[in-house]
Amino acid sequence: MHQTLTTEINGRTLSIETGHVAKQANGAVLVQYGETIVLVTAVSTSDVREGIDFLPLTVDYQEMSYAAGRIPGSFFRREIGRPSEKETLTSRLIDRPLRPLFPKDYFFETQVIATVLSVDQENDPDILAMIGASAALQVSDIPFKGPIAGVRVGRINGELILNPTSSQLQESDINLIVAGTRQAVVMVEGGAQMASEEDLTRAIFFGHQGMQGVLELQENLAKMVGNPKREVSPVEIPTVLRERVRSLAAEPLAEALTLAGKMERQARVREVLWDLREELGEVEEPKQVKKLFEELEREILRRMIVSERRRIDGRQFNEVRPISCEVARLPRTHGSALFTRGETQVLAVTTLGTSSDEQRIDSLNGETFKSFMLHYNFPPFSVGEARMLRGPGRREIGHGALAERALARVLPSSDEFPYTIRIVSEVLESNGSSSMATICGSSLSLMDAGVPIKAHVAGVAMGLILEQGQVTILTDILGDEDHSGDMDFKVAGTEEGVTALQMDIKIQGVTEEVMSRALAQAREGRLSILGLMKKTIAQPRTSISDYAPKITTIEINPEKIREVIGPGGKVIRAIVSETGAKIEVEDSGKVIIASPDGKSSERAIAMIKEIVQEVEIGQLYLGKVKKIMDFGAFVEVLPGTEGLVHISQLDNQHVKKVTDVLKEGDEVLVKVLEVDKQGKIRLSRKAALGQSLPEK
Repeated sequence: MHQTLTTEINGRTLSIETGHVAKQANGAVLVQYGETIVLVTAVSTSDVREGIDFLPLTVDYQEMSYAAGRIPGSFFRREIGRPSEKETLTSRLIDRPLRPLFPKDYFFETQVIATVLSVDQENDPDILAMIGASAALQVSDIPFKGPIAGVRVGRINGELILNPTSSQLQESDINLIVAGTRQAVVMVEGGAQMASEEDLTRAIFFGHQGMQGVLELQENLAKMVGNPKREVSPVEIPTVLRERVRSLAAEPLAEALTLAGKMERQARVREVLWDLREELGEVEEPKQVKKLFEELEREILRRMIVSERRRIDGRQFNEVRPISCEVARLPRTHGSALFTRGETQVLAVTTLGTSSDEQRIDSLNGETFKSFMLHYNFPPFSVGEARMLRGPGRREIGHGALAERALARVLPSSDEFPYTIRIVSEVLESNGSSSMATICGSSLSLMDAGVPIKAHVAGVAMGLILEQGQVTILTDILGDEDHSGDMDFKVAGTEEGVTALQMDIKIQGVTEEVMSRALAQAREGRLSILGLMKKTIAQPRTSISDYAPKITTIEINPEKIREVIGPGGKVIRAIVSETGAKIEVEDSGKVIIASPDGKSSERAIAMIKEIVQEVEIGQLYLGKVKKIMDFGAFVEVLPGTEGLVHISQLDNQHVKKVTDVLKEGDEVLVKVLEVDKQGKIRLSRKAALGQSLPEK
């Protein structure tokens, strides 16, 4: 049944249409906002794969080049290969609020695909894809405890805005994506220009209020379609087995969870599980035993925190683990830092390059260039595992993007620091929040590299446990606390304010009061970390590494660009060949010289200045006679710049013929008498007689 419903958001119409396209999917919708259109489909199989005891959910977001009237830049001229970073991050953005809303015993292969069909360059399709994913599930027969909706929140001149356009975002000091249900916020992702915690709380709940119309739209659409949901049969676990697992494992498991060291604790937990399986024998279903064991582990850990008011490693709820900061760990890199927080350790390495090292991005918005990159690596040894090394997955790309967003706010402008900056974060150990350790280590590494960042940036991961109406907020959570908690809330920023945050809720949501408490406690933790970082290196180094390229910027007259480049690039190639420097000339007259050492750079600059220098009235020049005429001689005083010495200005004596004094190829000292409005230069040999050039 073809249905279309609309609502207004920030003066623009949002429409959701179903029943017209992709009708063989379990659910399909077209979402339109402005002239941006996204098709979202949801399909779930009817058979469970053997051995599956989890939800195999896949969310894929794909941007088609035709949506912006473009042909792909790949060799095959089609969208192939790995998804772009934007596609990967948006897929994660959609997945995170959806996944907790499926029934816990629903194990059918489920796939959501969001395809961008049209884009108007002003309304970002990512929000439409999130809304469409929820709407497609709502109108389908797939069991889903939605709907959810997403909005983007910006702030211009202190005023909060729902779904700002791309041009408005350029002026905004807040950029948050907020996802939620009718009752509460379930996910937040974004950044800010060092905004206060209070301002961010207002922005988050402004977004939640603004999405209510979209949620109502989905509810009405689902009622109109009237598609009954599939029945989900709960997996029954015998009560006898549940009681046996508890009686055999509760005491040794509780003892194991008091061990502070991660590896020691995990080894003991594995021993308890092994002993439990040995005691129960092969009669019981191993997967049911493991599931009950994990439920018991979660219950014990939560009770320890909420009722006994203690954490695994004995810290206070608002206490950060012991921290050590080291810089200049690697002698030949441009900047490096080793940041250790408890059992999480990150090596961050900064590399400086020229504009030719910028990342070229071919997207729906056209070709752009990126001069700051942060790449996050999570090798298997960091968690004591042995597995195949592969390229970065969605998690690694997401963590890198979060850290990059946090640090981008404090970087200098390209005019102030004309380098391409790449940071690589190597996670060497992990037990909770390696992404926040990446931010801290990267900030230290930038200062060690001499990048003039505005201030240090630190990050801290917060946890929340809601039990029997009691809320417990934890600072700097361990991996086990994250696994057993109800919220993962990462906050990064400077002493002045927040630059990035990410939040995922595993329960129905959190209130504004709880959110405010979590942000305030996060600030307390962040400030303590920043204090320790500043003790290691308080300011960026005053100079960059001897091994980094030296970049100098000079300005020349744009009319002289042709002379610097020369016919077919002959002149600039000669300078590069002689000096070894990289030279880039912009249309504005800005010239960027990069070289491996200062002498090469100085030589290249001198050669360029010699080419572009302009004559000054009253100055002496040693020129070369280029052409003899009856009325005088044309003399080249600078490369490509000639002036006329009239026959009357050749000598103090009367000169009958120019060739009596000069011939072509002669070097002659002349003085500039005049440069007229047309640029013609009048020279005099007579005025220069008896004088000499000043020593350089």
